[in-house]
Amino acid sequence: MPIKAALTKKSLGVLVHPSCIPGGKVCGTFGRGAKEWIKTLHKYGIEYWQFLPLTPTDSTGSPYSSPSSFALNPWFLDVDYLIEKGFIFISNTEELEPIHQNKNHFDFDVADDLTKNLGHLLLQGWSSQSEERKLDFYKWVSDNSWVQDYATFMVIRENFNMLPWWKWPKEFKVKNNEFLQSWIKGKSDQILIKKLIQWHLDQQWKAIKSFAKSYNVKLIGDLPFYVSRDSADVWSNKSLFSIFKSGNLIFQSGVPPDYFSSTGQLWGTPTYFWSKHKRTNFNWWRKRFKRQFELVDLLRLDHFRGLAGYWRVNGNSRTAICGKWINSPGRTLLKKIKKDFKTNYLPIIAEDLGVITPDVEKLRQNFELPGMKILQFAFDGNNDNPYLPKNIEGGNWVVYTGTHDNSTSISWWESLDNETKKRLKDEFKFSKNPSLSLIEIGMGTNANLFIAPIQDILSLDDSSRLNKPGTTKNNWKWKLNIPLEEIEENIKFFSELGNNFGRTRK
Repeated sequence: MPIKAALTKKSLGVLVHPSCIPGGKVCGTFGRGAKEWIKTLHKYGIEYWQFLPLTPTDSTGSPYSSPSSFALNPWFLDVDYLIEKGFIFISNTEELEPIHQNKNHFDFDVADDLTKNLGHLLLQGWSSQSEERKLDFYKWVSDNSWVQDYATFMVIRENFNMLPWWKWPKEFKVKNNEFLQSWIKGKSDQILIKKLIQWHLDQQWKAIKSFAKSYNVKLIGDLPFYVSRDSADVWSNKSLFSIFKSGNLIFQSGVPPDYFSSTGQLWGTPTYFWSKHKRTNFNWWRKRFKRQFELVDLLRLDHFRGLAGYWRVNGNSRTAICGKWINSPGRTLLKKIKKDFKTNYLPIIAEDLGVITPDVEKLRQNFELPGMKILQFAFDGNNDNPYLPKNIEGGNWVVYTGTHDNSTSISWWESLDNETKKRLKDEFKFSKNPSLSLIEIGMGTNANLFIAPIQDILSLDDSSRLNKPGTTKNNWKWKLNIPLEEIEENIKFFSELGNNFGRTRK
């Protein structure tokens, strides 16, 4: 069966994480706000909603360094649904209302406190649930083998003051199953809470996915290539990763020195023992992709170049200088995933930004995977710049103004020198609103899919930026604190622009 591309026609999308969408008691949730957002996209013929990983975050709020690549973020629980369906019983819902919230940013500690309260309420209400509901829950736990390890990992972590697993007592650190079975019995309520939260999140998100399908809106998820060292994934499967049982890294991930960094980048995540993955028929990876495709229609694979080859650095190195390139069995893995998926295309978007070598390009092209182009990278004055609109050849691309890691386009424009601004005004006819100008340029490219972050559609500056790489404070917190009706004119305008380029669904 010949391989086809996932994107076959001109279309339009918006990048916004569920946490940023209006609604919810702390941040956006898998509730009414998400459904209203889908209805808004449908109303204006916008086919794609892209977001960041839906997984739990690390202590800085990043979903790219999660304690699990299978679990969902408890902050996204829709409280109203739990009350409405009788999963929790509470006479005064104001008890769950946080106080002194910042209007345009949410507080992670407040979100965690709400999750704890909901967990206790779910446990209290569990004995009153019907046998049918209980059977559904136990079947789901049985069908999802990751849930037990995740719940156990999180409860142990909380019992040891959130220390990383390599600092736990030995029996916990090495995952002594005989010891843990006995320990788990004494923590049954805590573990049940973790499982119930994940079950409800799974049910709620799958309802969102079904709702999106009924409105002809496709969901684009995001999968980090590496997983966090301090995760249930690594703790439960140490033999698959370049890590000692003690938790010390044998090898770590990163990228070599380049124009931006004379010492390269160290990421601190363990690399994969690909030989072990091969011997186990890539079972862990295949489960990981299977889980993602239960949740989304397309998947952006971060650091796609890692499937062709990766930069491996000794675990005790302080810089990324003394590493070396190692080949990855990405072709074999992608073939197996395609077979598992039972289609003639792979619904994967390859994040192929930065310096990309021919082997990476060949792997992407062999599977007809759309690559990415970022317009904010295009205007350095180099006529051969691969992000320049005129150099984007063919349609198998997703073009963005910027991503979650970039400045908003308004602040990007403000950072340019006057000479560059003049050149862009002359060459690309930038208007008084550079954000909308960049959007229009993107829509006019050959790419089959154009996506803009919601911040650019609303012409917001960096006070609404989601993440600034290289920093750990005040990221991932921004949310849209006005009703969707108040931005509907902006979405309508975005859609009308797209319609001029044949990108909206009639």
